[in-house]
Amino acid sequence: MKLIRYGNAGEEKAGVNIDGVNYDASFLNSDYDEKFFERGGLAELEAYVAAHKSELQPIPEGSRLGSPIARPSKIVCIGLNYADHAKETNAPTPSEPILFMKSTTSLVGPNDDIMVPKNSVKTDWEVELAVVIGKKASYVDEAEAADYIAGYVLHNDVSEREFQLERNGTWDKGKGCDTFAPMGPYLVTPDEAGDVDALRLWLTVNGTTMQDGNTSNFIFKVPFVISYISQFMTLLPGDVISTGTPAGVGLGFKPPVYLKPGDVVELGIDGLGTSKQQVVAYAKA
Repeated sequence: MKLIRYGNAGEEKAGVNIDGVNYDASFLNSDYDEKFFERGGLAELEAYVAAHKSELQPIPEGSRLGSPIARPSKIVCIGLNYADHAKETNAPTPSEPILFMKSTTSLVGPNDDIMVPKNSVKTDWEVELAVVIGKKASYVDEAEAADYIAGYVLHNDVSEREFQLERNGTWDKGKGCDTFAPMGPYLVTPDEAGDVDALRLWLTVNGTTMQDGNTSNFIFKVPFVISYISQFMTLLPGDVISTGTPAGVGLGFKPPVYLKPGDVVELGIDGLGTSKQQVVAYAKA
């Protein structure tokens, strides 16, 4: 299945995409959140759709799409998980996964604007495959990790490089700014996602290809990453793990290239859809 959420920001309703058409799924009386995944909501939704497909109502044309999952308890990210990306940033290939967190308040819809933070001059892009956890995971064996996956989602891990790399502290400073986690359009369940170790992922800025990679180049594959993270923290249903980006980020160019207001970023992953964000200047909410 492909899950969507639609409607105004903060007022999204559940939906489902079938054969390229977006349908309302608010009959669930539930959002795609921790409780939904915890109670087995995916199986409930699949059964309902199978029995009532002809009764489903398309969502209004032109509806905004939100993140396909409601705000998770955490967004955990893997740094430098492609050897070519590590090389372009002059970083050594890690011997074990590098972990950092993105604020859940950075989460926005797939086609929402990216807002350059106040005082930022180094806002960058990163196309990534993200994994959504389907059930509580703690000390998971790698061989069993697939059992904990609800699905996969396209993610732009937007990053402010000065905040991330030139300020004292952790990478989190440059990762959790408002609008820095556009996700979607879909949460794609594993049965429809294909071989996640062989997915093309790409990103363009103003029509120019910046990133064109493949998950076959992971340093640490998805089952290992899930198992590894679960040794340090409990993953809850609906939590997101973003698995890293291939080469082609703005930081890696000589000289570096960063986003500015008016730029348009487009990205996609095989089978997970595409998204498009316009870059805008900081504006106080």
